[in-house]
Amino acid sequence: MAQELGKISKPEAGSFKQGRRLFLVPLIYSYEDAPPEYIEKFDLYWKQVVEHIGNLEAKLSKISRVYHESISLGGEDGLKIMEKLNPKSCQITRQKCQNGAELEVIEDTELASECMDWERCLLVGLLSDTVVRKVSEFYMEASRKRYEHISKRIDETLKADEIAILFIREGHRVQFPDDVDVFSVAPPALDEIHRWLRDRASKKEPEGESQSAT
Repeated sequence: MAQELGKISKPEAGSFKQGRRLFLVPLIYSYEDAPPEYIEKFDLYWKQVVEHIGNLEAKLSKISRVYHESISLGGEDGLKIMEKLNPKSCQITRQKCQNGAELEVIEDTELASECMDWERCLLVGLLSDTVVRKVSEFYMEASRKRYEHISKRIDETLKADEIAILFIREGHRVQFPDDVDVFSVAPPALDEIHRWLRDRASKKEPEGESQSAT
């Protein structure tokens, strides 16, 4: 059962105080030389994520487990890797672990690496359509196995009546267990980031067309 947090005003907390629950947080990254207007939206997004998670915990219960894509180690070692990947999600994870939550490993290192390598191949800009199709097939198959593994790990580790949080990129294809209530944490700043990225892409496209025409 998916609940979009941004559209929940006064959820019936009693309806969700039992059973396994998962707070789904889209992983938004900053990048090198990001313009100030993006950094502002990025910081606002993570501020709102913290607030929304806090509101849900106040209505339901505190988080018992944290899942984070691309992290193949638990404990402090996992947090150190996370700090390099995304300091914002690491800050939230560290705070939840200090409050008693456990950082659970959901990635299979080999599957995650395989997906990343196939994705890099696709981004290179391959010339042959046949090769592109083959690489795409390999990537989709590796992704399917990876997402199945993530779903299995969540099912194995999330206990009855526990609450967990999952940080994962948008566009994932993880199929969650049927008995897990999923709350999508989608604060308003997420739409602002999407709009900013679309506007930036649309401004670049005419420039590329004009350059190719000269």
